[in-house]
Amino acid sequence: MSTKTDGRPAPPVSATPQQRLYWHNRTVPDAAGYAELLALEADWPRAEADALADAAPAFDSLGDLLDALEHRLREEEDDPSPSERYLAEHATAAEFTHVVAQFAVDGLVESQSHLGVLPRLTHRARMAVMRVLIDEFGCGNEAREHARLYEHLAEELGLSTDPFHHAARACEETLAYVNLFHWLASRAPTPDYFLGAYAYFESSVLYGFRCYARACARLGIANGQYYAEHLHIDAFHSREMVAALRAWDREQGADLSRVWAGIELTGATVARATEAAVRHARAAAGR
Repeated sequence: MSTKTDGRPAPPVSATPQQRLYWHNRTVPDAAGYAELLALEADWPRAEADALADAAPAFDSLGDLLDALEHRLREEEDDPSPSERYLAEHATAAEFTHVVAQFAVDGLVESQSHLGVLPRLTHRARMAVMRVLIDEFGCGNEAREHARLYEHLAEELGLSTDPFHHAARACEETLAYVNLFHWLASRAPTPDYFLGAYAYFESSVLYGFRCYARACARLGIANGQYYAEHLHIDAFHSREMVAALRAWDREQGADLSRVWAGIELTGATVARATEAAVRHARAAAGR
């Protein structure tokens, strides 16, 4: 995606749906581009989100939903996927580098997709989300911004720090990983989807990133701080996102089916992305 058109990066001639979504999300689309963006999102993630909302349990209260979320998180923590185990225990330096390259489409622009949700939230919910985002952007310290930490990791591994370079090479599942949050934040019918998604994500990272931190330690990678920082700070982020959900419920009245759909959709998207990234890495290594 390095070719320029009117000052904007252009997608590959044979761009996939997720590549085109990524391009539209990371540039300023014209009217035709925005129409294409909406059409692509109607197929995914909107259709999957709608189906998950229709199939959501009939929770009696937000407290019941949060109990179900906690149960889901503990089950996932106690049973890492085979891909997560492989990363932690067996991935070679080349395979780990391949995985880092796959997720660079997100890591190099981390949390920028979330900003669109802020004007859509009520006051106290917005303040709780903002406290999380302040950390994501390093509290104004360039060296601590999470995207900057990912740049350091990419540089150590000899990778490009241009997100569009990676977008032209990433698999559909890892592109979906970041495209999802653009939709959740800015174009989902209500913020309920985003609040469920982000509450799940910030909690799941507390165990989901352990395999990456272990791989960095095992392989002697110096710039593993990107993962260590998440393991350190995301307990606070998890609490803040629960606070955001509670505030939204008090101030607006949470649509629990849509909150749960956000949780389910994000969990499935993250799992598919991790599986695909490790699968691609192993295939490239002939393993």
